[in-house]
Amino acid sequence: MSEAEESAIQIDYAERFRDFLRNFRDSNGELKYLQRLRRMINFNQSSLIVDYPDLYRYDTEIAEAAVDDPDRFIRAAGEAIRELVAQEDPQYAERKRRFIPRFVDLFETVKIREIRSEHVGRLVQIDGVITRMLPVKSKLVKAVFLHDKCGGTFTWPPGGEEFSEDKLERPPYCPLCGESGGRFVLVKEKSEYVDYQKIVVQERPEDVPGGQMPRSIEVRLTGDLVDTARPGDRVQIAGVVRLEPTSPKSLLFDLFIDANSIRVSEKELEEVSITREDEERIRQLAMDPWVRERIVASVAPSIYGHWDLKEAIALLLFGGVPKTLSDGTRIRGDIHVLFIGDPGMAKSQLLQAAARIAPRAVYTSGKGSTAAGLTAAVLRDPKTGEWYLEAGALVLADGGVAIIDEIDKMRNEDRTAIHEAMEQQTISISKAGIVARLNARASVLAAGNPKFGLYDPNKSFVDNVNLPPTILSRFDLIFVLRDVPDKRRDAELAAYVLEAHTSSEKIAPEVDPQLLRKYILYARRYIRRVRLSPEAKEMLKDFFTTMRASALAHMQGEGPLPIPITTRQLEALVRLTEAHARMALRDEAGPEDAAEAIRITLSFLTSVGFDVETGVVDVGMLASGATYSMRSVMSIIQDIIKELSQESGSGCARRKQILDAAESRKIPREKAQQALEKMYQSGLIYDRGNNCYALVP
Repeated sequence: MSEAEESAIQIDYAERFRDFLRNFRDSNGELKYLQRLRRMINFNQSSLIVDYPDLYRYDTEIAEAAVDDPDRFIRAAGEAIRELVAQEDPQYAERKRRFIPRFVDLFETVKIREIRSEHVGRLVQIDGVITRMLPVKSKLVKAVFLHDKCGGTFTWPPGGEEFSEDKLERPPYCPLCGESGGRFVLVKEKSEYVDYQKIVVQERPEDVPGGQMPRSIEVRLTGDLVDTARPGDRVQIAGVVRLEPTSPKSLLFDLFIDANSIRVSEKELEEVSITREDEERIRQLAMDPWVRERIVASVAPSIYGHWDLKEAIALLLFGGVPKTLSDGTRIRGDIHVLFIGDPGMAKSQLLQAAARIAPRAVYTSGKGSTAAGLTAAVLRDPKTGEWYLEAGALVLADGGVAIIDEIDKMRNEDRTAIHEAMEQQTISISKAGIVARLNARASVLAAGNPKFGLYDPNKSFVDNVNLPPTILSRFDLIFVLRDVPDKRRDAELAAYVLEAHTSSEKIAPEVDPQLLRKYILYARRYIRRVRLSPEAKEMLKDFFTTMRASALAHMQGEGPLPIPITTRQLEALVRLTEAHARMALRDEAGPEDAAEAIRITLSFLTSVGFDVETGVVDVGMLASGATYSMRSVMSIIQDIIKELSQESGSGCARRKQILDAAESRKIPREKAQQALEKMYQSGLIYDRGNNCYALVP
């Protein structure tokens, strides 16, 4: 194509796009893009957002040119915007000079794994999650060179062109004197630059086919697009697919996207559409008085029993309502659930079922997860040596559910990384000069096995579990699954399993899984506020105060008080009540919602918080790692060590003396040894040598 023909096409694009901006009217008859253009000037911007369906409706031919010939079209459209800006504000047009149309809402969204060579040079739209982000740099787009022979300075590339590659192209000759000899010195201060940033966008977890690795593509942001998103954000990007050689002389090329627009999904799960027909089916289902029972029954219908566990999963999927107080304090609405139980109790199947139902879920196994893999990592780019931020599973699950199987197999240092994510729902990173805080607003559903393989009913929950108290106390609901032989139940279980193997049609879910996903999504998207009725508030208040008062009734002698319930459990009760109301698409939680929240919380407290020695409910052991009876013994041991240390004058007490003194106070020797070991592990006492223990000051 000759230069004249190309110029004619360029002029045609510019004129027709200018006509579109001047004359397009929205449904209210307003000149939509002239208003946007004036707003762009008022906000000191140089990018004009263009809704692609508007352009297609006004002029189909140039809309198709925007997709098929984006480089030429975007350049011409930018010139058209500059001319209109010059008519509104000549000084502003001269100061900014570069204006860019940014197209959004293209008709077709291409999957990242389906981008091929045929898309090179075309405008495409992708959806994904940002997993990696490099620092912002300044990219040279128009250089000013000094020719040492003639002493003149000139701009390169000539005309309205800019550098397209990431490398500097030196001029072959001086356009002023025509000489090709001599040195061309880059005048950095007078050259023109644009902000430039590389990110990596990965397929959304729900878009990845089963059993396959998620695919990623590099995206390059320029101008006002840089730093508009961060790792973990779900984005929709429109851009031009380009090629880059894998090495200087290679015949192989990598694909990347030169971004034209980027939009961050600000609302939870907004990327999934719900049609009018879907909404009618959802509303019809919500009118069923047994809708909650039907939803719970649709969670892993192939698994026999475990009603409370399935209900806990359903409540977790709907979630409570997050709140931000006037002082900036944020109270989470996400519900965290933990299953601990014997092998073969279908824990992993329940987790897999939750992953299939949840509109957004990230599934990971604790055995192969590290702290960086769960939260976020700062890594060094092997090519450039730069540090970049990479998002982990909890960040990628933002707004959804993070599912961690075999949490007991994780290393201690890796487990501690999820503390902040579970309560504050953020991930803080400070490494290699990168200081960032990423959102991790996700519910955590975890499962693990007891410490010794099988759950020992003669020991307390904390003695059965290989998890630190700091993690346990952050779960709203914890369930223990024990494989206890029972003749009637075993017969029913065997019949159910055999029926599932021979006739799977009979074990169909009450609610279609696709409809259930959209039902959950609809509830989370539109039931944004759930108000507790006065009756529900009174029920929760009475339950809390009654449980707290029971501690005084069971207190025997001196020592720490058994704590049957704490404020954490009260907040969990509120979340469960809200989630129960959301299951019926109601924005007010009544007494029946509070009653069900209390019932399932009592089920959790009596199984997990039950102290087998004293027979009292003591949820305080989840926070301290010791039962009420053990805390009482530890308190006595502390007094014994203090007394013996003062008597001996050495500042410490011998192990044998401590155990003898405890035995004289009617504490079994084995119990005293356990208390001494727990105090040593908790850092309450230290060994000064030769089994001589002293209190930590």
